Amino acid sequence: MTDDHGRPSRMTRTLPAALAAVAALFVATPAAPLRAQTFDVEEATIAEVHAAFLSGNLTCVGLVQAYLARIDAYDQRGPELNTIATLNPRALQEAAELDDALASDGLAGPLHCIPVLLKDQVETSDMRTTYGSVLFEDFVPARDATIVTRMKDAGALILAKTNMGEYASRYVGSGFGVIRNAYDPLRNPSGSSGGTSVGIAANFGMVGIGEDTGGSIRGPAAVASLVGLRPTLELVSRFGLMPANPTTDTQGPITRSVMDAAILLGVIAGYDPNDPVTARAVGRLPDSYEGGLGADGLEGARIGVIRDAMDESVDPDSEGFRQVRARIDAAVADLRRLGAEVVDGVDIAGIETVNPVFGSNVYETEEATDAYLSEHANAPYKTLRSILLSGRVTPWRAAGLANSLGKSTSDPGYLDYLLGRDRIRRDVLVAMAEHDLDALVYATFDHPVTLIAQDAETNPSPADRYGLGDNRLLSPITGFPALTVPAGFTPEGLPVGLEFLGRPFAEAMLLRFGYAFEQGTGYRRPPQSAPPLGGGQ
Repeated sequence: MTDDHGRPSRMTRTLPAALAAVAALFVATPAAPLRAQTFDVEEATIAEVHAAFLSGNLTCVGLVQAYLARIDAYDQRGPELNTIATLNPRALQEAAELDDALASDGLAGPLHCIPVLLKDQVETSDMRTTYGSVLFEDFVPARDATIVTRMKDAGALILAKTNMGEYASRYVGSGFGVIRNAYDPLRNPSGSSGGTSVGIAANFGMVGIGEDTGGSIRGPAAVASLVGLRPTLELVSRFGLMPANPTTDTQGPITRSVMDAAILLGVIAGYDPNDPVTARAVGRLPDSYEGGLGADGLEGARIGVIRDAMDESVDPDSEGFRQVRARIDAAVADLRRLGAEVVDGVDIAGIETVNPVFGSNVYETEEATDAYLSEHANAPYKTLRSILLSGRVTPWRAAGLANSLGKSTSDPGYLDYLLGRDRIRRDVLVAMAEHDLDALVYATFDHPVTLIAQDAETNPSPADRYGLGDNRLLSPITGFPALTVPAGFTPEGLPVGLEFLGRPFAEAMLLRFGYAFEQGTGYRRPPQSAPPLGGGQ
């Protein structure tokens, strides 16, 4: 089957009909008459939206309508960024209910009517959860993920589920095809949370949730001029999240501002008995993550700069490497200007082993996937092997997953991985101790994001140089938190991310550093591919 343009039909091609259905639903259940609104949603923050609600300059319905209009204009038409997997069919009805709640009781919580773009790896009981795969196109779980429950309890509105790399890797899947970078639709958006990052960058929602096994929050955020936080492994519950490698899987905020990331983290963080590892978070959460943010947050901080490339395939003489290095040099100068004590060129023993050690872990995926699918009576597939035997998984993802078949955490090679991981963790802590460092910084990628290969959907080894210059793996291999923030643009207009890494449960400090950097530099700017529609809301 093909669409109107002769392309293979995708699940996302139903979005115009979905938009019409949402509009029809609103007509059937109208809220109170809307007053004229002049609020511009582009680049709006949680605080600005809440102030507009309280002043009467904006309603929840008006806010949601604005985002739906932008999705309609730019996600399927125009540059066809292909970020949205499923729209919430009750979005406008839920918005009307939140407007009623505001009128009677005030804000329902810290995320009152904050439209969330949720990676389609996270379970929702009222919308399908596809994992980027055509095999799960009709799968609706019987439960909500813990973070979904917590966001809704805080007043959030799940606006849409976002496209993702199939089964949490890269930027293409059998369910929805290729996700495109908002700053250059010919280039990839990183992965696998590319749908969330592109949607937030293009102002299709207010805040987003990504999942990060080996960089899938911070990579997509970095190449979209966004803030992305990978929390300490034990801080945020994974209950209701399809696993990849449980010893590195986590989820966290993708936002346009550090303040919004802090607010969102405060809602989703904390102990959950359904994910016992989060018991370690008890007593380690601040009263609030946003309370300590200020423009002076870098004054007196000791920051170490990692200059060694963790991806040995990147060419330090290439133009792309030099462009990123120029931006990182400028960012380091910014850190000094903003009051940080910078230790440049910190050496970490064995830094060159980070990527290969992480890549050696093929032992957790099959066991974890099979256990997860067994929890769902209505799951169309119950094992990783049956998923691959379907023959419908995108070739590059099928090739990667096939490497995990027949492997288990009882294999001797798994011990080698664990020993390598613990050695890296020790060496990072030693380097930070010897230099008396609060945090380390480095480029999220040492090279600008690369072009999408013509055969990305059909070739098991597409020549796209995906992930070139990848420095994201230091955080998951250690289990330490990391925050990427915008660090400007290359001469071609491609975003560069600066990443802060700290010790376990140092999120409040990293957010403080990131906020001061953000406020002191102002590097974030929206993509030209999705300009304001005009007219306000």
